[in-house]
Order: sequence, then structure tokens, then C-alpha cells
Amino acid sequence: MSTVIDHTAFLKKTNTLLLVILFLMVGCFFTWSENINITRAIKVVGRLGVLFASYKVYQRIIKYGAVDALKWHNVLSPLLYVLYLILGFASFLWSTNVGYSALQWFMTAQTLVFCYYFIKSIYLLDAFFPGHSIRLYNLIGNASFGLILIFVIGMWVNPDVFFRLTHGGEEARLGGFMMNPNELGMLAGIGIAGLIFDIFRQHKRVWTIVKLLVLFYALYATGSRSSLIGALLIIGFHVKQSSNVRLKLAIVLAMLLVVPVAVNKIILKDGDSSRLEEVMSMTGRLPFWTALINEGLPREPLLGFGFMRIDYKEFFQSTHTYPGKMTHNTFMQVLMNLGFVGLVIIIFQMIFTMRGIARSETEKRHMLFCMLIPLMINSFTEFGIFGESNYGILFYQLIFFYIAFKPNSLITRQQQLYLRRRRPDLFGG
Repeated sequence: MSTVIDHTAFLKKTNTLLLVILFLMVGCFFTWSENINITRAIKVVGRLGVLFASYKVYQRIIKYGAVDALKWHNVLSPLLYVLYLILGFASFLWSTNVGYSALQWFMTAQTLVFCYYFIKSIYLLDAFFPGHSIRLYNLIGNASFGLILIFVIGMWVNPDVFFRLTHGGEEARLGGFMMNPNELGMLAGIGIAGLIFDIFRQHKRVWTIVKLLVLFYALYATGSRSSLIGALLIIGFHVKQSSNVRLKLAIVLAMLLVVPVAVNKIILKDGDSSRLEEVMSMTGRLPFWTALINEGLPREPLLGFGFMRIDYKEFFQSTHTYPGKMTHNTFMQVLMNLGFVGLVIIIFQMIFTMRGIARSETEKRHMLFCMLIPLMINSFTEFGIFGESNYGILFYQLIFFYIAFKPNSLITRQQQLYLRRRRPDLFGG
């Protein structure tokens, strides 16, 4: 007689735990207080806490009745990322500010370990609890929605805190002192990329639509041009992939109504000619990048100025550009940090990541490509996936770990005995 074991309560609690720790992990990147000591405490204690929690969830799944029989699949992607971090660590020897380089390096390394255990937990659920409903895109979408909802409520309750004034006070953008509006817009885009898959699998469709509307509203309130473009590309991708004609028509009609207004308000800023000039120069980034290549790079072309450093001083400043502490382009950032050696490493790392995604099964491939869209667009204009510590790095690490493992059908005799004892339902009795 086969043994039937109901894992519903365990899986429901595990889903809640994974969602909460991902929500807290992303939340640790925000500046929740203007008091620097409180902010540091949240970032240090909070990040170490969620790292430990990620490991404990992984251990909990094993103790319940799984074995870590996963094997490396696309190993070159994480291996090259580790090589990038090794070069970053070595750069402490020549960094122009060792303390700052070390701080950034350890924060990036911490998120890497967090993602390692987080993704292994999901793979163990896939391997030993067939048919479970926990999905990475749902976790990412809901964690992003929860954080964005705080800002949407805050913008009405306390606009002085949750809005950031730009252009001499003429423009108010959602984010406040807590988060750069462009980064907050990117988080909304990540949330959209995740939750839109719940629509297609018909998971709480009405509630999911409400969440998506909140995310789109927040994206609009951030005034982030790059994030708007990313969201439109995600929607376009789904329209192209979907076989549901009615859903396609509904999405296209909604875009025809919304896009002209959004483009005029966010990208063209009501037709203000000065703002149009900003768009053409990417808000001054193009001349800054030109100066970095012409003046900064020749000083340290091979190995750069050290991890997350772009000059000998705290700021790079040219005669014809604004002073900047970061490059507003993740690839330029690596070039200045770690020189051409670092740039070559991350280019190949991305190539193997893309190859791993392209070779994944359909749902996983579509999900990861959708997540990459806002991350890559953000990488061309802000901190990005190889820049100073931000949650874009976290999401990118989740992506390449998600293609790095696969279940191993060959388990040891000791592991098989353990499974028979803990999970007799997997053996039909």
C-alpha cells in the first residue's frame, strides 16, 4: 500500500518564509532612516540575519525529507562571477580607497551566498516535492510589490518623505531619500516581470491584476524613463509569446491608451525642450562617459582603480562634466574598477549566463529573460548588475544560480536510505 503524506502545511510555511526573507533582503538595500547609525545597523544586522535565515530554510527543507543531491549544470556562469570577485578582492592591493572597496566587495559576496542557499531551496522543493506551487517569479513579484506598496501608501500619507524633488524643485519623483527613483522604478519593473507570469498560469488573476496596477502606478510616479521602457518591453515580450488572442488584443488596446500619455509625461516631460535635450544626452551621461574613457581610463587601463573606484580621488571630475562617484553604467564601472581584465571576465560571464538561459525549459527561459530586461536597461544608465551594492546585483545573482543547478538522479546509498525513512511516499510505500 502506498503512503500518502500531505505536505501542504510545510509547503505553505516554506513559501511564506522564502517570501519574507526575500522581502527583507531587498529591503536592506533601502535607506530607511536619515540617521546613518540606524541605516548601518539595518544594513549590517539585517543582511546577516536574512543570510542566516536563507541557510536555515535550506536546512529545514533537508530535515523535512530532501537530500542535497543537486549537481552543477551551467558551472561557467557562477565560476566566472567568482573569478570577478577574486579579482575584486585582489584589487584591495591597489585600490585608491581600500575601506570602500572592501565594504562594497563584502556586501556583494554576502548577497552571493544568500542567493546560493535561496536557489538551492527552490531546487530541493522541485526535486522532492513534485507538484508544489512555489515559483521564483511569484516570490520576486510579491516581494517587490510589498516594498513598492510601502512607497505608494507613503506618497499619500507623508509625501515630504517619500518624494524626491529634482530640477530645482520643479519635479517630484517617488523615492525620497530612501531610494533613487530610477532604482525604485527598476524594482517596479522587476515586480511586473515576476507577477505577469501569475496572469498566464491563472493564479489569483484578479488580485494579481490589482498588484500590477499598483506597480505601474508606482513606476509612473518615479518618473523613470529607463524603467518605463523596460516595462513596455516586458509587455511586448509577453504579447509576442502569448497564444491567447483575446489577451493579446486587451494588452495592445491598453498600451495604445496608456503609452502616449506615459511617454509624454515621463520621457518628454510634457514637451519641455530642455528635458528633450536631457534625453538626447542621457541627462549628461554621454559627456561624462566620454571624459572617463579619454581622461580616466588611460591612467589605469589594465586593472583599474580598485573595486568600485573610478579615480584616485573620491570623485572623477573633468573640465566639461559634473563630478561623479560612480559611472551610471555598470560596464563602464567595471572598466574603471578593474580595467580591461575585469571587463573581459564579466563579458564572458554574461555570455555564459545568456547561453544557460537560452538552453532552459520554456517557462524558466521566458521568466529569466523578462527579469533581465529591466536589469539590463538599468545597467546602462544606473548602478546595474556589476555596480555599487544594489538589489539589481541580487536579482542577477538569483538568475545565474537558477540556471546553475539541476537534480542529480544518482544519489548515494546513504541518501537513499535516508529518503526511504523520511519520505516513503517517494518510493510508493
